[in-house]
Amino acid sequence: MIVLFILVALLAVLVAAFVYRLVVLRRGGTAAILRSLPAGHGQGWRHGIIRYGEESLVYFKLSSLRPGPDSRISRQSIELGARRSPADTEYDIMTDEIVIVEVHDGERTFEFALDRGAMTAFLSWVESRPSGRSLRGRPTGLSD
Repeated sequence: MIVLFILVALLAVLVAAFVYRLVVLRRGGTAAILRSLPAGHGQGWRHGIIRYGEESLVYFKLSSLRPGPDSRISRQSIELGARRSPADTEYDIMTDEIVIVEVHDGERTFEFALDRGAMTAFLSWVESRPSGRSLRGRPTGLSD
C-alpha cells in the first residue's frame, strides 16, 4: 500500500511538472532548434522556444521537464560566428528555409537553427544591444 502511494505521488509530481512546462511554453516565444558544440555531425539538435529579454536570451527545450530555462545566454557576451545552411542528415529535422548560426557566449558555443524571419529578429536583437559603455553608467538595483 505504501509503495502504491509513493508511485501515485511520483506520478502526480511528474504530471504537475509537465503541465507547468506546457504552460510556460505556451506563453510564447520563437521556435528554434539549438545544439551545444562540440557535437557530432548532425547530432545534438533539440527543438525548443527562445525568448528575448533585455539582458539575456533564454531557451526552453520542448522535451524537458525543468521548471526554468534550459539555457541562458547573456546579450552582452554574445559573439556571432559563421552562418550556414543545413547539411546531410540535418535535413531530417530542418528545411531549406532554415539558417544555422554559430553563437559564442564566453566559454560556451552553440548553433541556432532558425527560419529566415526568426534569424532576422535574432540578429536585430543582438545588434541593438546597448554598448558596454552605456551600461556602466546605469544605476544598479533599480528596475527599468
